[in-house]
Amino acid sequence: MTNESRSEIAPEITRLKGRTVLMSGGSRGIGLAIALAAAKAGANVVLLSKTDKPHPSLEGTIHTAVEQINAAGGHGLAVAGDVREDADVQRAVDAAVEKFGGIDIVINNASAINLAKTDDLDMKRYDLMQDINVRGTFLLSKTALPYLRKSSHAHILTLSPPLNLDPHWAGLHLGYTMAKYGMSLTTLGLAEELKDEGVAVNSLWPATLIDTAAIRAMPGGMKMIQAARTTDIVADAAMCILASDPQGVSGNFFTDVQVLEGCGISDLEKYAVNPQAELIEDIFL
Repeated sequence: MTNESRSEIAPEITRLKGRTVLMSGGSRGIGLAIALAAAKAGANVVLLSKTDKPHPSLEGTIHTAVEQINAAGGHGLAVAGDVREDADVQRAVDAAVEKFGGIDIVINNASAINLAKTDDLDMKRYDLMQDINVRGTFLLSKTALPYLRKSSHAHILTLSPPLNLDPHWAGLHLGYTMAKYGMSLTTLGLAEELKDEGVAVNSLWPATLIDTAAIRAMPGGMKMIQAARTTDIVADAAMCILASDPQGVSGNFFTDVQVLEGCGISDLEKYAVNPQAELIEDIFL
């Protein structure tokens, strides 16, 4: 957390009913889990994602995600586009406002990952991480700001890690660390910039490895997920933050476990893929 953070997590899930969430990505994984949790709370969920057509190996598209959102009790809207492109982001914001009358919550979920060492990281992949992670987070937040300022329940939530300046993380995968910390710096700066405007700005990061399709697709991924938690833990933590009064919670770099404990949830075994396995801590912590 920052020195000026406010962390009075006091969720009232009814606060999310009828609210409009704009999320980057969200067709699968953690983003989809958060979108479905918001839908169950009665929210409108607008997804900006490139996954317009089925992936050859990964399940889910922006359209199947919206079908699940609607089935869960929310109202979904798919906007096929790229968070790196100014026009696509503006189109998503405009579509959310036209369809639902405004924007209350922005979730910066889209992210690219490459854990290569510096010698092995080609600049095309470096640029991709910088453009999606840093530029995309900044651009989506910036473009939605005029409408967030009009909301009585305004939140920006970014899926990025605490700003841990231990050299270990930079040395482990410099390109990726720079890109994720760029997202976290956006949280740090916007929370300070907007502290008197009623817009809460926070980051959320899993304390352990999370079972996602991306992890499963990695070499040894099916073994790794036995020591992981499900995406539900991040989704439930996100709901605790987003259902809290924006005036009481901003400028924080939360972990999912920290948030759930603050919400009075201490038994986390239900989130374990294999309760008998020793959990793998996530990177950056």
